[in-house]
Amino acid sequence: MLATQIRQKDGVFYFVAYRAEDLLAKVRFMSRFYGEGEAIAPEPAPEGDEIAQFIARIERSDRAFQRQLSRRKVRDILNFYETAGEQPPIPGTVLLFTPERLRFEPLDRYESVGDLREPEGKYLIIDGQHRLAALEFYRRERPEDARTIQVPCVIFDGRSEDFAAEMFVIINATPTRINKSHLVELYERVTWWQATPDKKFAARVARMLYEEPSSPLRYKINRPGGRSRQEKWILQAELFNELHRWARATWPEIERTGARPEDYYGILRDFLRAAERVWQDAWGNPNYMVTRPVTLKAMIRVCADLAAADAEPEEGRVRRWEERLQPWAELRRMFRADGFYERFPAKGQVERTARIHRELARAAGVAVRDRKAGA
Repeated sequence: MLATQIRQKDGVFYFVAYRAEDLLAKVRFMSRFYGEGEAIAPEPAPEGDEIAQFIARIERSDRAFQRQLSRRKVRDILNFYETAGEQPPIPGTVLLFTPERLRFEPLDRYESVGDLREPEGKYLIIDGQHRLAALEFYRRERPEDARTIQVPCVIFDGRSEDFAAEMFVIINATPTRINKSHLVELYERVTWWQATPDKKFAARVARMLYEEPSSPLRYKINRPGGRSRQEKWILQAELFNELHRWARATWPEIERTGARPEDYYGILRDFLRAAERVWQDAWGNPNYMVTRPVTLKAMIRVCADLAAADAEPEEGRVRRWEERLQPWAELRRMFRADGFYERFPAKGQVERTARIHRELARAAGVAVRDRKAGA
């Protein structure tokens, strides 16, 4: 199918116009929707599809999804389709996700326009279930009219798994949808529902960094349901990705030694305390990039490198590492927000994080480990 490939920072996704009947045959509904005497039954989430498992669990266990509001909303949208006249009935995009990696072939000289291969399985609807449910009932009542409708869709594939899950949480984090207390309970499991042990390990470390009183990142991690008035430094998904990168690279050692998430939390806590002392007034200062995501992720990588050689003894670790990181004090000017991106030029956030990681490690005399196992 014809699609436009869209690149934003390091993300890649696609924009397509789907014929209504083709789209309805390619999506699966995770909730039950009702029309006039008709219903759309929810489909089971495929085994191994963590995003679908997560969404299905929320939608089938949270009463917000079972309210009359959902039925009324579908009826209201259906009524709009029926009375829209010459107006476009679905002017806004529907967000879809497939765990498969889609093949995109550019057309001739057009790099961003080309043929997108459809997934073998069905799409998960990240946003737009009510609109598509109403469209399904509209198709049943007026099949000829439905055939004239094309639905604008944004498609995320397997390369954007973390983002798709986070997008679902953000979109649905309203009082009329998912109950917020329930959402906070489940958010920690966004990308690792029924997950591997290394993902669960990293998730636990991320949670401790958010809520432990001794954590330098306490309440600074942006997670739905968190303390909204606190200044946020990094998205929970971004932090988790770095922690999982570290845990995955060292998983054989973790299993061999019986290391606990609490041990890794302690290492990060002490490292960030040492870094805070070294950065001095640049730490948490909006005029500097020290506590922005790109630098925090780079520092976590330095922490992993340093911990591989000098995590023990725990006693005196903060002071020992403060001395080791002392050369960073001379780099403060490089991390001023003004001109930062010119001083660290890169094609995207991934490359810039890697560049800052190398610079910080070099300054502190920390050997950068081979991360092929956890890349």
